[in-house]
Amino acid sequence: MKGVGFILESDVVVMKLTEMNKETLEQFLSDCKAQYAAFQAENLKLDMSRGKPSPKQLELSMDLMDCLKRDDYRAENGLDLRNYGVLDGIPEAKEFFSNMLGVSADETIVFGNSSLNIMYWVMSVAMTNGVMGGKPWAKQPKLKFLCPVPGYDRHFAVTEFFGFEMINVPMNEDGPDMDMIEKLVAEDDTIKGVWCVPMYSNPDGVVYSDEVVKRFAALKPKAEDFRIFWDNAYCVHHLVDNPPVQANLLEEAKKAGNEDICYMFASTSKITFPGCGISIIAASKNNIASLKKSMGFATIGFDKLNQLRHLRFFDGKFENLVAHMSKHKDLIAPKFAIVENTLESELKDLDIATWSDPKGGYFISFNQAGCAKRIVALCKEAGVVLTGAGASFPYGNDPKDENIRLSPTFPTEEELQKAMNVFVCSAKIAAAEKLIG
Repeated sequence: MKGVGFILESDVVVMKLTEMNKETLEQFLSDCKAQYAAFQAENLKLDMSRGKPSPKQLELSMDLMDCLKRDDYRAENGLDLRNYGVLDGIPEAKEFFSNMLGVSADETIVFGNSSLNIMYWVMSVAMTNGVMGGKPWAKQPKLKFLCPVPGYDRHFAVTEFFGFEMINVPMNEDGPDMDMIEKLVAEDDTIKGVWCVPMYSNPDGVVYSDEVVKRFAALKPKAEDFRIFWDNAYCVHHLVDNPPVQANLLEEAKKAGNEDICYMFASTSKITFPGCGISIIAASKNNIASLKKSMGFATIGFDKLNQLRHLRFFDGKFENLVAHMSKHKDLIAPKFAIVENTLESELKDLDIATWSDPKGGYFISFNQAGCAKRIVALCKEAGVVLTGAGASFPYGNDPKDENIRLSPTFPTEEELQKAMNVFVCSAKIAAAEKLIG
């Protein structure tokens, strides 16, 4: 039987698992278990659980460590960045990072290293003080949030923490089911928002079509305090030379007379250093003004020297950031190829699973109905840690027990190939066990 990185000793002909008779299927399972036992004997310790940059990717940004000279601490307007002041980010940083989301500088606030922290904070302000002066969410009797699935587990964790009822929205090839979203928000004023990762969604890698973006921009929610949480985390994380170009949500919302409907987020977490990057929020001027009022009670401003450090690192030119991301692509794309080639070679003919083919982002989405928990458990027992089964659904509950988020970026190519060999072996075992019953 063909394999990538290993060979199963068997005379079994590769065919769809569902077409194998019982004797053939049992032999197939026996061969897979023998190979699995060999993997266990290797005492592997491999981690594919989170979408982290690899050490080689982090090395790309090491010049950040010393790109500020001792006397380089002033903004272009002469402000001493060692001291207090500048709540919403130094002007040149606002101008530079606004390019990531395609907005104007006065529609942004520059924060610290984590965009997730901004999302949590924005939701916290809405809970305690309302949205743009509206009734605080915490004082409303019922709260709901729309969650395209599969999606980002940390998004779901934030809304669960604040007590929202989360509603699953299926993902299509061009984005979330907009018919469902439009109907729900028009009828129910307890629905306060929707999570979105519009460019290379987590984990499917879906790029929302222009039509979907425009339908989001034109939403007419019953709740006046409804907001789209537009987490554009991977807007510059391309794996192809000619990446897709997406309609701009805030621009489209303005055209629809609906500019207050969204918050947009981005960061340099996987561009420079996750531990000391830059994050931004972009929104209408009305939203920004309201958020700044609340922000002023919590901080006097974020790390302005780090903002300057990033500007110096990229020489103040956004095209240099784009070129920097090409270096990331050169390191990451071969790893995505390893995952996709292994899945294709080992599982396609068996017809037991499907997987995404993303053009960017950090993940590959794998689906094998009724087998996700078993595959993750088998991998763990063989020394390969994956994101938990069900993590890509609210409350950790995948109704079909099928989705697994694969994170190729952190391991070395050798480690990744070994991990994928274990993974496909585990997928075969789970599928055969399920059929045999």
